[in-house]
Amino acid sequence: MKETATNVYVVGVGGQGAVMATELTSEVALAAGYDVKKGEVHGMSQRGGIIASHARFGKNITSPVIGKGEADYILAFEAVEALRSIEYLKPNGTIIVNEQQIVPPIAHFLKIQYPDKVKEKLEDGKRKVITLNAFEKAVEVGSELLVNTLLLGVLSKLLELPEKAWKEVLVNRFGTKMLDLNMKAFEAGRAMKF
Repeated sequence: MKETATNVYVVGVGGQGAVMATELTSEVALAAGYDVKKGEVHGMSQRGGIIASHARFGKNITSPVIGKGEADYILAFEAVEALRSIEYLKPNGTIIVNEQQIVPPIAHFLKIQYPDKVKEKLEDGKRKVITLNAFEKAVEVGSELLVNTLLLGVLSKLLELPEKAWKEVLVNRFGTKMLDLNMKAFEAGRAMKF
């Protein structure tokens, strides 16, 4: 068991499944025998606002909060949210970015332009950047609702948590109704090359 804490910061907008992804990651770490703490911040999530959640696991975790510059991994469900959360990533950390762009309603009213070249802005040599269009891949697998499970498949390859524990948590969470599709999405994420 790793002695130091592993910090996973998950960010997206309301309805993308960021909270569920954090819960599943936490359940897997717990099943693997780690002490786990998690927490969430919702900002008008029902209206497309930001969702940021924290999952920390290790031998002895005392707080669920990941401070700026402390995240080992950021799992960003939306491109601009990746930019807005980058200050949470530690030097040489890894950010997984879903390239999907969701323009917040307020941007239309205030005529704020969506930033371009997000990937280029993140790739400054200070971190590992993994980008993918998880939305398109999830649709290929079977449903746009599988984005979070697909991104968890990618994250699962980076974390020191057993694949078996991930699959057991998926079975327990999804039962028989959505299990096959979620397992396909998870495997599709794991199969991606970076």
